[in-house]
Amino acid sequence: MNSASDSQSAPVAIGSITEVHGPVVVIRCKQLPPMRQALCAYYDHDSCLFEVHQHIDRHHVRAITLHRTSGLYRGMPVYDTGAPLHVPVTPHCLGRLLNIFGEPLDGGPPLQAESFSNIHRPPAALSEAVGTGAILETGIKVIDLLCPFVRGGKTGLFGGAGVGKTVLVMEFMHAVVALHSGVSVFAGVGERIREAHELWHEMDEAGVMQESLMMFGQMDESPGVRFRIGLSALTYAEYLRDTLRKEVLFVMDNIFRFVQAGSEISSLLGRMPATVGYQPTLITEVAELQDRILSTRDGAITSVQAVYVPADDMTDPAVSAILSHLDSSVVLSRAQAGKGIYPAVEPLQSNSRLMDRHTLGERHYSIARAVREHLARYHELEDIIAMLGIEELSAEDRRIIMRARKLQRYLTQPFRVTASHTGVTGVAVPLNATLDDCEGFLRGDFDTTPEQQCYMRGSMQEARS
Repeated sequence: MNSASDSQSAPVAIGSITEVHGPVVVIRCKQLPPMRQALCAYYDHDSCLFEVHQHIDRHHVRAITLHRTSGLYRGMPVYDTGAPLHVPVTPHCLGRLLNIFGEPLDGGPPLQAESFSNIHRPPAALSEAVGTGAILETGIKVIDLLCPFVRGGKTGLFGGAGVGKTVLVMEFMHAVVALHSGVSVFAGVGERIREAHELWHEMDEAGVMQESLMMFGQMDESPGVRFRIGLSALTYAEYLRDTLRKEVLFVMDNIFRFVQAGSEISSLLGRMPATVGYQPTLITEVAELQDRILSTRDGAITSVQAVYVPADDMTDPAVSAILSHLDSSVVLSRAQAGKGIYPAVEPLQSNSRLMDRHTLGERHYSIARAVREHLARYHELEDIIAMLGIEELSAEDRRIIMRARKLQRYLTQPFRVTASHTGVTGVAVPLNATLDDCEGFLRGDFDTTPEQQCYMRGSMQEARS
């Protein structure tokens, strides 16, 4: 029996199942339970949880199952757990791999809960919230320089398969632990079991797992699980922020699968689809999740969300709904990865709302803008160089191209979480060192330095040594 029902001493029978349509169950009730109430049924020494999503009439509700529906039948008694879905919270959750109910997936003992927390908690009160604004340094040169993270803000990580998204996420988690003495919560939404298994072991080998919590709602599970796993993981992030007063990095991979699960549930409940077939409640569902990611006086939750872009269409309604909540966008490019540029961040497409003089300061803003201008000019002239050669360019353009190529290679970096695979020691570069080096490149201090001495290094001081 799972932990959500264990905490209820005497469940009360409220009715019975009348219909089962895939993951949707129609229940006839003597008295209607409230929306989002957790109900359960028992069979074969096991239990099945439902979440109420729709009131049909005075005696019937539609609920979404949070387990497999095999074994359910008409007339099966249904019991009220007396509460919405809730998870056991404890400081010992760190280092664990859990499912949506807070049950272990890592073969370890169950969590010894100090209390239970409702996954549908409202966001912190406005009077308790603290505004964003400060930069959260990651030690990753290209991120800190061109698309800095906002402490307590939300960052979208846009990228397809094989461009280094998982490695970048792991390095973020390592940075929060090492640089800010914080913790990480990872929500795997619709993950393949192979991906989940690999990520778990890679994080353990990289030494990140002891200060992290991982939760998975896998691809083969009910859409109700994939729809609610983000809220369940966010409940743990809020506990770590409010009770343990930690700096929390909340990672969600992939938030687009959360939208897909909501669309699936909406269709199963018989709602009329809206734009491009998405659910009419799309904006509200995304906002319900995003509005809980904030900082309070006790601590901060900084979010990194992997976002899949359907057909590379940034105007897709789901992508637009997510983008409206983001403070920074980091775009990973397959073209960059093909050139051996890692992390494969596309600097001309990535941006942050912190990119202004008042927030960054005049020096950081000016250097970042000049670096973008050099890289943009290089991008404009790439086709001409390929066809006619660099000798056909003016002396000024040749100088810009030379410096841009070195800047492009300088913004690569070996990661600490991949050191065991590559044999190259990972580095974290302070923002001030990155600014000093980029200022030197723009000034011409490194015009005589070979390009290979700029590639996969930390600061240029390290390259000189």
